[in-house]
Parts: sequence; structure tokens; C-alpha cells
Amino acid sequence: MAVKHYDLLVIGTGSANSLFDERFDNLKVALCEEKIFGGTCLNVGCIPTKMFVYPADSVNRAKEASRLGVDMTLDEVRWPEITARVFDRIDPIAKDGERYRVEDCPNIDVYGHAEFVGEKRFEVTDRNGTDTHTVTADRVVIAAGSRPSIPPLVEKSRVKYYTNEDIMRIDRIPEHLVIMGSGYIAVEFANVFSSFGAKVTLTGRSDVLLKHMDREVAEDFTKLASRKWDVRLGQNTTAINQVEKQREDGSTYYETTITFEDGSTATGDAFLVATGRTPNVDRLGLENDSGVDVEHGRIVVDEYGRTTAPDVWALGDISSRFQLKHVANSELRTVQHNLMAESEEDYETLQHDAVPAAIFTHPQIAYVGLTEEKARAKAKQENFPITVKVQKYGDVAYGWAMEDQHGFCKLIARADTGELLGAHILGDEASMLIQPLIQAMSFGLTAHEMARGQYWIHPALTEVVENALLGLEIQ
Repeated sequence: MAVKHYDLLVIGTGSANSLFDERFDNLKVALCEEKIFGGTCLNVGCIPTKMFVYPADSVNRAKEASRLGVDMTLDEVRWPEITARVFDRIDPIAKDGERYRVEDCPNIDVYGHAEFVGEKRFEVTDRNGTDTHTVTADRVVIAAGSRPSIPPLVEKSRVKYYTNEDIMRIDRIPEHLVIMGSGYIAVEFANVFSSFGAKVTLTGRSDVLLKHMDREVAEDFTKLASRKWDVRLGQNTTAINQVEKQREDGSTYYETTITFEDGSTATGDAFLVATGRTPNVDRLGLENDSGVDVEHGRIVVDEYGRTTAPDVWALGDISSRFQLKHVANSELRTVQHNLMAESEEDYETLQHDAVPAAIFTHPQIAYVGLTEEKARAKAKQENFPITVKVQKYGDVAYGWAMEDQHGFCKLIARADTGELLGAHILGDEASMLIQPLIQAMSFGLTAHEMARGQYWIHPALTEVVENALLGLEIQ
């Protein structure tokens, strides 16, 4: 069978599915996707999880209303309706995305799995995985994403478990959900299922939840989480055992017991593994003379998004240390521009300054820039002073209205120049309140320029950001 040649071969249909604007219409393209069109964000990540978080937060607000003099009760959680609201909307988008590429894009051939068998030479399957073809391409974009990381003990134990990719499609709310993991995926699902009535046990080896966060934020969040969840931290899991059981209605479930180093145990009727995500570099055949280097489990790219192989580019989770959709989208725009650039002099660079993130647990957390620990280390190395301000929600007018007892905005800046180095918010609407601080860091506005160069609506919650900026002691 003849080898088919393409102008461009793209692996992955997450952010990379937005690569093709009118400039690509005259190119012959191979688009490879072995799973569901749309990638992690659409199908098993950002979008569906937040569609679960929103009703969970409605429950949380009702539970906490008593501090305002209002007593509310939760009558019922209609889980089938909640899941239908999510997936009856999302699943058709994925299917329509594939149909559009197959039927309405004559210059694009859609394949399934793809892996290198030489320099810009690939074996690809059709979408049903039955037939294999050999294809080549002048240029390649690798955007193959990531998958859930499964610890060796879990694999060795041969137990049934959920990940973020299927826990949202569980047929009922567990009575007791045991979660292995203490990062952002773990705490987001802990929030969802505990809000809907499940008992939740969180397990992790670190001494705090969200250990990558600013230490003050991580410690405060861990204290809050420990009041509502069974949090087991600071020790390894030594054994995982499972027993198949039946409920009164005849349905089957798997009772899972986790044993810790100190001999204590946690037992639940559902088991979620949320220990991070692994780039899919090992599924691409990169060892087959691809010329693409890998370091620390990620494809190596330069400041333009180029790999070590000529005319091979990479973006998103497969190459970026930021496993974030907004970063993948930004990298996509850069690679798209560079693919169409007339010369290297016209290339744009990947934008990785002031990269923010948010965790949609309860309370929300958002951050950008350095933690206090890293800022102090940088200040010591480069010999400049820093200043830190923590502004509590409860000390501004809207915080009074909320009777907020835990929210705060923490800022770190250079004391000599007012340059913001980091911002960390724990509390209601943190993911939105962080935006003015992202703006300041992105456009080089000093703390006091940002605070005094605009109006801040009184008595909006944004005053917590304004007061934090003003509270920084700038020389």
C-alpha cells in the first residue's frame, strides 16, 4: 500500500483542534485522535467538573446561611439529573466536533492512534482502530495531552477504581468516597461529593493538602478541609484491599479498604485515584528515530514551541509544565502563528509569564506568580527587599456582609519597586478576584499604580484586593 503524504500532521484534538483557520485550507492535513474529540478540558476536565462544582457550591451556600440568620435544609440531590445536565450537553459537542472534521473539512483526514516509526513518519489507525496505515508529513504538531497517573501500588493491587475521567459518570452518589491524592483534582471532587452528602476521606503523603501552594494558603485550607472531610496526611498507603458486594437493590459495588503505615484504615464504597496527570509521551513511539527529545517526562520545546526534531512542534500537557487549558490555548496561538510565519524572524515566543490558576473547591483558591517561600529565596539570591500583605475578607465591607471568617488575599512584592511577585487568594470568587492582580503582573503595573490608578467599587468584594495592594509597604 502506498504511503500517504501530508503537509501537516496533528496529534490531539484538544486545543490543537482550533489550529485550523482559513490559512490552513490549502494544506492537506492528517488529524489524529485516539480518544474523544475535544480533549481533557471538554470531556473530563475543566468544563464538566465546574458544571458539578456549581450546584455543589449552591449546597454549600445553603449550609452556611445559618451564620446570616437564615436556616435552610437540603431536600434532595437528584444525581441523574445533575449528570444528565452535564453530559447531555457535552457529549454531543464532542461527537459534532468529530463529524465536522470528517464530513465538512475536505482537506483534513481524520485518524485514530498515531505513533512515530521514523523521522516525520507514522503508523496511524483509522478511527475504529482496525486498519493501520503509514503516513508521512512535512510538518508535525504534537498535542497529545495527558492521562491520570496511577500509583504502582494501585496497579499492583488490581483493584477497581475511578479517575477524573469516569468518576463524574458514576451511577449514584457514594456513601463514602475514599480519595487517594491531596492535590487540586482530589480537593475539587471532595468538595463536589461531600456537598452532595457523601462522606469523604482524603489521603496523601505530604503534611498538607495542596502542597504546591503558598504554605500559608495550604495550611489554612488543610485546617478548613479537616473540619468537613476525613483527612489522612503524612504517611504512605501500604495496602489496598477490595471486596465485591451487593446493595439491597441488587447492584454491585466494590468496598475498598486502604491501610496506612501506622496500621489505621479507611473503607469506602467507591475509590477515586487523583494523584496527578502524566503526559502521553510514552504512547507516541518517540524512541523510533523521531528526533524528539524528552526530559522530566515531557517533550522538550524551545521558546517558539519547536521540539528538537526539525519541523516538529509541541504544545499543551505533552510539553508544558503548566497543565492548564488557558496555557495550552495560548501555546496553540503561538504555534499557529509560527507555522504560518514567513521566516523565523517573525516567530512569536511562548508566553509563560504570570501564569494563573484556580482550584474550584470550597473555598476557592487562586494564585499567580511566586509563593512567599520562593519569593524570599529569590530576594535573598538577588539581594532585594520584599513586602508581604495579608488582607482578610472579613475586614472589608462586603466581607462583613458575608460574615466571612476564613477568606484572605495575600500579596508579595518587591519593597523597593512595588513590583508584584505573587498573589494568592483563598475565599469566595477567588478565581475572579485574582484577575486585576494578573493584569498588574502581566503589564508591569506596580502595586500602588494598580491600587490608585482606577476606581474600586465600594462596597464590592474587590476591595479586598485594593486594600491588599495599599497595605504593601513600598519604600
